[in-house]
Amino acid sequence: MPIVLIAIAEWFGTALWFTPNAVIGDLQTTWDLAPADLGWLTGAVQIGFLAGTLGIGLSGLADRAPASRLFALSCLIGALSNALLPFAGGLWPAVGLRVMTGLSLAGIYPIGMKLMVGWAPGRAGLGLAWLVGMLVLGTAMPHLLAGIDWGGNWQTTLWFASLLALLAAAIVWRLGDAPPHGPNSPPPRSRLAGLAAFDIADFRRAASAYFGHMWELYTLWTLIPLLLVTANPELSPRALSLLVFALIAVGAPGCWLGGWLSQRLGSRRVATLGLAGSAVGCALYPWLAPHLGFVALVAYLAAWSLLAVIDSPQFSALSANACPAALVGSALTLQNAIGFAISAVSIGLLVPWLSALEATIAWWLLPGPLLGLVGLKRLAKPSGQGRPR
Repeated sequence: MPIVLIAIAEWFGTALWFTPNAVIGDLQTTWDLAPADLGWLTGAVQIGFLAGTLGIGLSGLADRAPASRLFALSCLIGALSNALLPFAGGLWPAVGLRVMTGLSLAGIYPIGMKLMVGWAPGRAGLGLAWLVGMLVLGTAMPHLLAGIDWGGNWQTTLWFASLLALLAAAIVWRLGDAPPHGPNSPPPRSRLAGLAAFDIADFRRAASAYFGHMWELYTLWTLIPLLLVTANPELSPRALSLLVFALIAVGAPGCWLGGWLSQRLGSRRVATLGLAGSAVGCALYPWLAPHLGFVALVAYLAAWSLLAVIDSPQFSALSANACPAALVGSALTLQNAIGFAISAVSIGLLVPWLSALEATIAWWLLPGPLLGLVGLKRLAKPSGQGRPR
């Protein structure tokens, strides 16, 4: 039951992430925004998330404070900043609120992973698969919301997401932290606590595989609507939104399938299969895409999207298994910070070149999964080995 509750809370909490994307047209009209201004609302969340994860990961707060309380407080702050967005009145106050939302998400996503590892000892791959699957649904949700007719009341979309975040806070506050499963170890004293994990060889190798994965994943998801429009310029905005939702959300059952497989094959093998599959997706896309019909192209992108994320929770499981219990929260939070920074660089470098590179842009994603495979190959410990406590 705790695994299910934490997974649902993660879904509800991360629904805050891209909610303005669902009402971006209304915001543009209401605040008279230029198209170039719209990227600030998404970028502000990423900046806040990066700053928050770096702060939590380096300070050791993730391992000093009760994870359930930190998660619940972050949900409350995120719900408030998101609910205030309709009253911002313009771009720059809205950007400030979105930075605050990003900071709160730093206490929701990675701290949710720490909670899951604590409540699912020996089953981290399965528990994190459920959690990341719910994160994928949260990531895809704005595209679903954009395909729904809300009767012109766009504020309801934002307030609904805030209500979900409040429910997430209540769920985790009521659940609390997992009871200790072994001798307690003192929290890290270093002000740069998360960096200590990089002294552990297996953590470095699992983290490097995750970093390669992050070079590809979010850039692929950013490219999907652009690739669909290129293949079928006559798609209606509603049809495009629903298709993009489906192509990203397919990663949720993919993560759950990976979690089930991890109980039989181990996290390392599942991560290897995912990286190898997404590498094949990158390599073949430029050759196949020009010759596929639209339905076949959608099926190809769905398979590629699933393979690109099926391994995501397994990297966190491998990293958590490599760390002593007193470092898990800080280590996973810092790993998240670096991974999302790599995603931001990948998106910023590659997406603007889509019109010039066309389908061959997929080859520029390929180094990510290939480098990830190198990191996993060097991983020494079997994935089923529990982390030292």
